[in-house]
Amino acid sequence: QVAEACLVPDEPKKTGSDRKLISLDQKHELRDWAGSFGCSEQQLREAVKAVGHSVEEVRRYPNKG
Repeated sequence: QVAEACLVPDEPKKTGSDRKLISLDQKHELRDWAGSFGCSEQQLREAVKAVGHSVEEVRRYPNKG
């Protein structure tokens, strides 16, 4: 489970640890990550709900795309 402190809104120009988590509250992130994973925004939401906000965990989730 993602610590509450990790759910701070993303800064689009920031790199590093900020890019290891997916924020569903940020429209640009939702769109960009869905495009990156080749899935719909709804599939991305379902993957995050199932495995958490970690990019690596979502990448391994089988039903996102």
